[in-house]
Amino acid sequence: MPERSVLTASPEGPEFVPFAAEEVGCWRAAGIWGDSIIPAEFSQIAAQRREHRALCAPTLELTFGELDELTDRVALGLAALGLQPGERVLLQLANYGWTVIAWYALLKAGLVPVATLAQHRSFEIDAIARQCAPAAHLVQRDFPGQDLVALARATAAQHGSLRVLLTLGDATRGDAGRSSADIVALEDLRHHGPSRAVEARAATTALTRDVAIDALAVLQLSGGTTSIPKLIPRLHAEYWYNARAYAEAIGLGPDGGVAHLMPVVHNAGIVCGLHAAHAVGACFAVCPYEASALRELAGRQTITHMLLPPALAKLIQGEPGLREALGGLRAAVWVLGQLETDVLDIFERDGCRVLQMFGMGEGLCMATPPSAPAALRHSTVGTPISPYDEVRVLEPGTEKPVALGERGELCCRGPYTIRGYFRAPDRNAQAFTSDGFYRTGDLVSEVRHGASRYFRLEDRIKDLINRGGEKINAAEIEELLVEHPAVARAALVAMPDPRLGERPCAYVVLRPGASPPELYDLCAHLNGRGVAKYKWPERMEVRERLPLTNIDKVDKAALRADIATRVGQESGRP
Repeated sequence: MPERSVLTASPEGPEFVPFAAEEVGCWRAAGIWGDSIIPAEFSQIAAQRREHRALCAPTLELTFGELDELTDRVALGLAALGLQPGERVLLQLANYGWTVIAWYALLKAGLVPVATLAQHRSFEIDAIARQCAPAAHLVQRDFPGQDLVALARATAAQHGSLRVLLTLGDATRGDAGRSSADIVALEDLRHHGPSRAVEARAATTALTRDVAIDALAVLQLSGGTTSIPKLIPRLHAEYWYNARAYAEAIGLGPDGGVAHLMPVVHNAGIVCGLHAAHAVGACFAVCPYEASALRELAGRQTITHMLLPPALAKLIQGEPGLREALGGLRAAVWVLGQLETDVLDIFERDGCRVLQMFGMGEGLCMATPPSAPAALRHSTVGTPISPYDEVRVLEPGTEKPVALGERGELCCRGPYTIRGYFRAPDRNAQAFTSDGFYRTGDLVSEVRHGASRYFRLEDRIKDLINRGGEKINAAEIEELLVEHPAVARAALVAMPDPRLGERPCAYVVLRPGASPPELYDLCAHLNGRGVAKYKWPERMEVRERLPLTNIDKVDKAALRADIATRVGQESGRP
């Protein structure tokens, strides 16, 4: 049997930076940090809401009692495979009901989910595995466009820590020295019935008896400001509080239903979707990103709250009758772009309020309260969701505050914002101020309304492209593009897109004597390197040279302005 991981033993180990003991004591005394790990928090809610619906998904509906008991049984199946509390499990799953079951079962087995995306390929998964040494890999067997089982096997061949392959949807052949199992088949049929349920609960409680309440619960993935994205350590108490505080901020209660079409195994999917709903005893409704799936879901479950990125707004607007099917909607929470007038016209009616929010895997979350004046709800990304959130707006690269209303870098600290990345002391030295405020890389300005502080999102410092909610690290792709034999220099920038908000555009300078490549050639090169498709450039501009700033760095602002102008002219906009 492998040696047990120390990750659950104490938050004072080398993997992540702990919260200060005096802060934790303050938050516990205030009642915002609980005294239970996430699976116990969920089970407490489930006991109170036993007969109420907890999960609504294509082909699957479960009450809180059913979900709680089923995830106990699957957790015991995971433990029977030899997985030990504290070990990490890579997740690559789509939006189905069994994804939710798998999530809670992993936590009940004391395991640490590593929230990668199903769209990730060998380039990303290999880098993530190097950072966290996972013991298992759970993949969606039938994910369209990619053989995730083959990817999992190839990853295991490169990383000796991976010894268990888990699939969702079908049992698969194991490789030499490694076991495999279909997670659906892990349900222990011996533990059906009331008395058996009690036995299963006792067994899962025993699995996590040594998991500290402030231990590592989940590893989320940072959008990153370096070429290698970092892992974000989220702890049991703070992560559950983050979700509960978000639910309260947007007016979500036990009579609510939260629909989520963005990837559920993602920080927004967990904090603003799954955990937010269950922390207050509401139903979580999940389905693939399809109009027909959402319509079917809304026919079975009243949807009261949902995140609304631009692409989903367009999807709902373009499908006759779909907005009417969402007639119970109380809050459409706008994310990922400037709020558009036609969104207000379509969604802010029949008792529904359009709110805005801003959040990150590293922690800080802001939202506009439903009670806020329309001018603030429509022009700002809100106010911090916790009274214990600390926010500063600083001159970029300094620790000097800007004047009220001026643009500066958003920096934050609080009861659910990390104090450091996973195993990344060098990055931590750059990403935090001297007194522990996280530098978000986002430029904001502050607006006062009474005693409340609201913030407008102005721009970003960090070199990221936000394609429909998925962050693309420009430096990561630029380093790969210059490996192409025709490319001497490359700059990846965001070009505006009405549906996704932003898409990546590559500006390239050719090597002497090289013929200009086609966009297809650059994408084929990235494909050969195993890069996720959403990161590939969707337009290419060839230049003799790239514009530089006065410190000889590529002037990304000039390139973004150039491509915005070109896209506007081509679309007939000024």
